[in-house]
Amino acid sequence: WKNSVCPVFQITFYEDKNFQGRRYDCDCDCSDFHTYLSRCNSIRVEGGTWAVYERPDFAGYMYILPQGDYPEYQRWMGLNDRLSSCRALHLSSGGQYKIQIFEKGDFNGQMYETTEDCPSIMEQFHMREIHSCKVLDGAWIFYELPNYRGRQYLLDKKEYRKPVDWGAVSPAVQSFRRIVES
Repeated sequence: WKNSVCPVFQITFYEDKNFQGRRYDCDCDCSDFHTYLSRCNSIRVEGGTWAVYERPDFAGYMYILPQGDYPEYQRWMGLNDRLSSCRALHLSSGGQYKIQIFEKGDFNGQMYETTEDCPSIMEQFHMREIHSCKVLDGAWIFYELPNYRGRQYLLDKKEYRKPVDWGAVSPAVQSFRRIVES
């Protein structure tokens, strides 16, 4: 019997592809597991949704991993086999999702509101980039490139006046999607 109020978080990192080699099991946030594993080539997420980071202390490139198997780092769109920290995402949207995106900073210019994933902001909204946004419900991931590729940024329910507020150095966002609890 699983308590649905408190999801069970479980992630396992493996040094080699296809869940081989040394492993590191984790059920809570970890600011540096690089001392246990020199590299990471596969991951198994058995509970919850996780943010994994290239560098210690939740820094560097970030990847969002819902429950599932990732037999090689290309499966989570990793640039290489380097991961050093992770944290469990506590999602409490109750299935509600809503985001407003703006063509200019400080919520200026054209605004678009959606409750759905967007594989291409150029095709869907005729925008080249996102300069500010308001997450009204749920948690979302911004992607640097179309079709959910490139650098990822995690956005919780709050207001983001400029790209640096969501951790980006530029407004280069080409696609985004909801983080749906599996």
